[in-house]
Amino acid sequence: MDEALFDEVADFVIVGSGGGSMVAALYLNSIGKKPLILEKTDKFGGSTAMSGGVLWVPNSHVLKRKGIKDSHEAGRIYMDATVGNDGGPGATPERKEAYLRNGPIMVEWLEQQGMRWLHTEGWADYYDDRPGGVTRSRSIGAPMLDARDMGPLFDKLRLGPMVMPLPTDKAGIIGLATRTPRGMWEGVKLLWRMRQVAKRGKPILSFGGALQGRMLMLADKAGIDMRTDYPITELIEEDGKVVGVVAEHAGRARRIGARDGVLINAGGFSRNAQMRKRYGPQPSSVEWTNANPGDTGEMIQVAEKHGAALDLMDQAWWVPGTVGPDGGPAYMHNTDISKPHCIIVNRHGKRILNESGSYMENGQRLYRNDVPAYVILDSRHRKRYAWGYYPPGKTPQEWFDSGFIKKADTIEDLAKIAGIDPVGLKAEIEKFNSYCETGKDLDFNRGGRGYDNCFGDPTVKPNPNLGKIDKAPFYVMEMVPGDVGTSGGVVTDENARVLRGDGSVIEGLYATGNSTASVMGRCYPAAGASIGASFIFAWIAAHHAVGSNA
Repeated sequence: MDEALFDEVADFVIVGSGGGSMVAALYLNSIGKKPLILEKTDKFGGSTAMSGGVLWVPNSHVLKRKGIKDSHEAGRIYMDATVGNDGGPGATPERKEAYLRNGPIMVEWLEQQGMRWLHTEGWADYYDDRPGGVTRSRSIGAPMLDARDMGPLFDKLRLGPMVMPLPTDKAGIIGLATRTPRGMWEGVKLLWRMRQVAKRGKPILSFGGALQGRMLMLADKAGIDMRTDYPITELIEEDGKVVGVVAEHAGRARRIGARDGVLINAGGFSRNAQMRKRYGPQPSSVEWTNANPGDTGEMIQVAEKHGAALDLMDQAWWVPGTVGPDGGPAYMHNTDISKPHCIIVNRHGKRILNESGSYMENGQRLYRNDVPAYVILDSRHRKRYAWGYYPPGKTPQEWFDSGFIKKADTIEDLAKIAGIDPVGLKAEIEKFNSYCETGKDLDFNRGGRGYDNCFGDPTVKPNPNLGKIDKAPFYVMEMVPGDVGTSGGVVTDENARVLRGDGSVIEGLYATGNSTASVMGRCYPAAGASIGASFIFAWIAAHHAVGSNA
């Protein structure tokens, strides 16, 4: 590589600024290398900063510190029982092994650099009844972060649609604020923190904001070169090896060399309508996503031009959701629909999924049945539990005025105004109500897993996820397969190297996160599986790029 042909040269160029980008940069900086992070938008953080902010890392020292027994072998057994052997070329045994082996090492190393970890209680593996699954969480996140501690850096952090000062490990408990003493106490503490935030003028960050805020602070403290408003338009290749990028900044194209390689961590294409139409199941809309504004897929397209193989382009991290009447971000309802007194049906009135189950699987089931589907609530659900960003018992009048939510005093009338078969819906609810009496859902085993119960209501017996739908008024809303990002992209190997269609390596080019075909295949086995992969394969890429073992 002739460095004189470039406007500037770094050791390693990282495209995108999500969690994995910070991991790679921190490691390379620690060994004396000069990484460069280029973010195309005006904020750092990517979808990581807007997410639930947890990583799924079996057998980490954070679990051991809590006295939780786990093992590498148990994690492998569980991945085999969920991801399986048909997850595509991004989910090979070698990649799954690399994930499990490197995760605990990376987590401990980051803590040594100053990262603070929190074990996120209450997040069972999503298929905890399968071999290797656990009901006690393998997921970890970050403690809440006072935005004032970030100084001016806070203004460069991307925030989610709702910044709530709630610890990551209390996400399930707060949903019971009207139901249990513990839930009520967490609600009181949340209100107190919100009042403190109002006084001080800066938020208390939690979830993805706390995770990415802390990672950003570590990178800033280390003096890592991080730039916003630097979209990449091309990869520079010499003799079959990627040696740099072309970036646009301030109206000028800049050739930036990369001595040790380029890492793509630029997210997927949830906000690219054309790519959604070309690759994804239909119907589909950019209005259904909660991914970050920069999730528009250009780097996947750029890599493909250089021969990168693509896979899982029809998949996303689906979450059943609704599109609100205000034009804001879609509401994601995975925890809301897990509560009793709620079912999801198709236009024939038939249930189509386990409402308390894995949200990615539920999105897939929506596409196999009806889009939109319909969520049916009775009056107790609206009285007792939150819906989207709104607390229990509060249903904005504009929701009714816009037709976003409809209500009726009988199931038959509700079905008619929603366009659902009244006979089918009435029969289905009668059957469902009988399951609520026995506590056994004979159709979808709702409430039969530990994960199902994580967001149930323990005061409802005999099954915390099953509650009759028999108290008027009844409510209905259309439900769509929302998402928090796509899960397909370039195919990579166990060293995070991008591969061509024939399996050969594109030298100098690495990728991680939602820019890649997921190591989890078509499954989402646990909370933090996507962010975990972004972090871990960035760690692996950085090591491989400089010839270190990971």
